[in-house]
Amino acid sequence: MVEEEEFEFAEDLEAILHLTPEVQLAIEQVFPSQDPLDRADFNAVEYINTLFPTEQSLANIDDVVNKIRLKIRRLDDNIRTVVRGQTNVGQDGQQALEEAQIAIQQLFGKIKDIKDKAEKSEQMVKEITRDIKQLDHAKRHLTTSITTLNHLHMLAGGVDSLEAMTRKRQYGEVANLLQGVVNVLEHFHKYMGIPQIRQLSERVKAAQSELGTQILADFEEAFPSQGTKRPGGPSNVLRDACLVANVLDPRIKQEIIKKFIRQHLSEYLVLFQENQDVAWLDKIDRRYAWIKRQLLDYEEKYGRMFPEEWCMTERIAVEFCHITRVELAKVMRTRAKEIEVKLLLFAIQRTTNFEGLLAKRFTGCTLTDTPGQKKPESPLDPTNPFLEDEPGEDVGTDKDEDLAKPRKPKAPDNPFHGIVSKCFEPHLYVYIESQDKNLGELIDRFVADFRAQGPPKAGTEEGGAVLPSCADLFVYYKKCMVQCSQLSTGEPMIALTTIFQKFLREYAWKILSGNLPKSSSNSGGLTISSLLKEKEGSEAAKFTVDELCLICSILSTAEYCLATTQQLEEKLKEKVDKVLVERINLTGEMDTFSTVISNSIQLLVQDLDAACDPALTAMSKMPWQSVEHVGDQSPYVTSIIMHIKQNVPIIRDNLASTRKYFTQFCIKFTNSFIPKFINHLFRCKPISMVGAEQLLLDTHSLKTVLLDLPSIGSQVLRKAPASYTKIVVKGMTRAEMILKVVMAPHEPPVVFVDNYIKLLADGNPETFQKILDMKGLKRSEQSSMLELFRQRLPTPPSGADGGPSLSFSAPTPEQESSRIRKLEKLIKKRL
Repeated sequence: MVEEEEFEFAEDLEAILHLTPEVQLAIEQVFPSQDPLDRADFNAVEYINTLFPTEQSLANIDDVVNKIRLKIRRLDDNIRTVVRGQTNVGQDGQQALEEAQIAIQQLFGKIKDIKDKAEKSEQMVKEITRDIKQLDHAKRHLTTSITTLNHLHMLAGGVDSLEAMTRKRQYGEVANLLQGVVNVLEHFHKYMGIPQIRQLSERVKAAQSELGTQILADFEEAFPSQGTKRPGGPSNVLRDACLVANVLDPRIKQEIIKKFIRQHLSEYLVLFQENQDVAWLDKIDRRYAWIKRQLLDYEEKYGRMFPEEWCMTERIAVEFCHITRVELAKVMRTRAKEIEVKLLLFAIQRTTNFEGLLAKRFTGCTLTDTPGQKKPESPLDPTNPFLEDEPGEDVGTDKDEDLAKPRKPKAPDNPFHGIVSKCFEPHLYVYIESQDKNLGELIDRFVADFRAQGPPKAGTEEGGAVLPSCADLFVYYKKCMVQCSQLSTGEPMIALTTIFQKFLREYAWKILSGNLPKSSSNSGGLTISSLLKEKEGSEAAKFTVDELCLICSILSTAEYCLATTQQLEEKLKEKVDKVLVERINLTGEMDTFSTVISNSIQLLVQDLDAACDPALTAMSKMPWQSVEHVGDQSPYVTSIIMHIKQNVPIIRDNLASTRKYFTQFCIKFTNSFIPKFINHLFRCKPISMVGAEQLLLDTHSLKTVLLDLPSIGSQVLRKAPASYTKIVVKGMTRAEMILKVVMAPHEPPVVFVDNYIKLLADGNPETFQKILDMKGLKRSEQSSMLELFRQRLPTPPSGADGGPSLSFSAPTPEQESSRIRKLEKLIKKRL
């Protein structure tokens, strides 16, 4: 019975006591044990099997059971001890809590006692210091009262003295006293409600008003607006009056300055009236000479009368500039028809010189920011050869020595720039029109000189060099740009740029394109006469050596113009106002010079290409089927090489300064010659095996010559550019592959077709048929071959039409050469 109860208890305990993995892990960390009974995954069956692994071990079952029961009793005793030990824990905790509560109550009582004592102490301190605060307030008020009374005494005495000194015109004493009275009066702003204070303030204002009126009257008496200037030196009374004016309302000071300057410049308005001869631009020097004398006279007589901070000398000069600008604008509007370029430039140059003199003498502190004043440009870049300042490029005339002197760029901190010269800007159209006329005459002179002197001669220094007229044109452009930038950096610069564009185009067409030699065959195709002349042994019309030299010279000149025009555009953008930079654009003119370069290269290519045409025609008409043995290169190859050796060294020597364009010439010639050579290969039909071998030898000879084309006939061997070599190798290799296919036997047909596709990689049936024609096959054989060819063609990639990208049809005029080159490029991409 006891055993049954124990088993039931164990089952109930196992059902109730189920620990989470986290708790089990914590127990294992606190009480590590190797006993299987302590494992969370304890299995009774496995444990029993461990104790009794065999049937024989069951003999000890009683001993094992006794050991387990003994262990259970020990565990029960331990649990009982622990439980009994926890019986008094609750009572001990309750007692400790009660003791803590009692301690807190005692602490709270002590804190309250301390707070009560602190409040009593604070109240005691307030009672002690109450009388001291009252004494402090009384002392502060008493001090303020005494200070105010002193200020009031000073103000009353100062006002009385001020009124007395004003009546006696004792301005020296008034200047110091008035400033003190004004400063003292500022302390009474908050007392203006008191009648006596308000009365004193009104007396001060009245004294200031009276002083202002009195000082203005004294200056009017000393410098009457209708009379002459006061004789003798400066007046001490007026000098002291200026000191008083510094303290008074600023309008008094401005009125004094205005009246004095107006009186000082009244003579100028009379002497240089609009109807006077001296007022015209040719005598503009007299205006500036007059103001220089007046400023010296002012410094001598009245320099000490006005305070230095008034800057009276600068104010007189600035007012003179404003008056001069208005008067000059008025007289130029009235006599606009009399304005000539030299006269205008003379006046502008003398005016800008005067503005520069003002910048050296004065700081510009009296100037106000006005729209007419621009910040001057920075100095020119000395590294640009065609825009460097040179002596004699000033905006003056040749009749005056001063105008021939070099003008330095305007200092970047000149505040007086444009203060007078702004009035000339509306009349700069005269200068622009003059430059238009001068440039037109210059271009006409260039044309006449070219016709008179003739083209550059081969073998001379001028051969292939830049035309001198080009340098003269840009030197003149430089001079015009420097002049105009000194006159204005606004709309006149845009107008001048338009003139530059016009004559750059005229130079390109009249001097360069207009003097290019005419080609024997137009670029549009062969003419009827040229077709009739195309027979074996005939020679096409070629350019002479002098004509080749001229073409190279025009090409070099166009390249120089292209680079220089780009630099000119950059400098124009630096000179013009920032808001107008976008309107400076010489791209069209640069494109024009690029077109001249391209046309020149094309002429050279066409000339050499045309020289080779008779030889290629002779090649296509030779009886290649009857050739019996392979010998040296054929006569037509010798003829082609001869023409190449005649033309290319001349062109290379004359384009020595422009190597990149000589390279372009070589590339364009190769791109034109190789397709034409292949086209003539297809005309050679039928061809025997020996004939094909001879053609292959000739093709290799031409390939060797073309690879050496850039340095042919030169003592200095220079490796050809990789881009050129690639074109020659690719083009001539195709020609060699064509001949190798022709040489291959056409039996069996499958092998021949596969060999053709492998060597040429050309899926065009027309090209394949031309190969069959060159082999001399019959039409019946060609039909079966073509059918087999279409069957053996590889499947074209998606998006491709599978057709040929290079087709050589029967005789093509030169008009088709550009189309052939485009198709060839397309094939290169696809292959």
